[in-house]
Amino acid sequence: MANRISDDIIEYVGILAKLELSGQEREQARRDMEEMLCYIDKLNELDTSGVEPMSHVFQVQNVFREDVVTNGDGGQETLCNAPEQKDGMFVVPKTFV
Repeated sequence: MANRISDDIIEYVGILAKLELSGQEREQARRDMEEMLCYIDKLNELDTSGVEPMSHVFQVQNVFREDVVTNGDGGQETLCNAPEQKDGMFVVPKTFV
């Protein structure tokens, strides 16, 4: 294998992941990482010169409607129920002195 993972790298990744790996787990992690790197090398062999870069595998489109006010704020209807109003606002008693 061209991609060889050293003991130092396994130790460093274990520290970053806050894992204490046994000898068998270290060896399994080494094999897994080497397989991942080999797969990445295989993907790098693909000719992607005519492929447009994209951020998602599927085409992304906005599923939300435009934010358009259709019913207004209803302020005048709300104020008509107020016992007292001034300058388009409710008048309420003071709660502190």
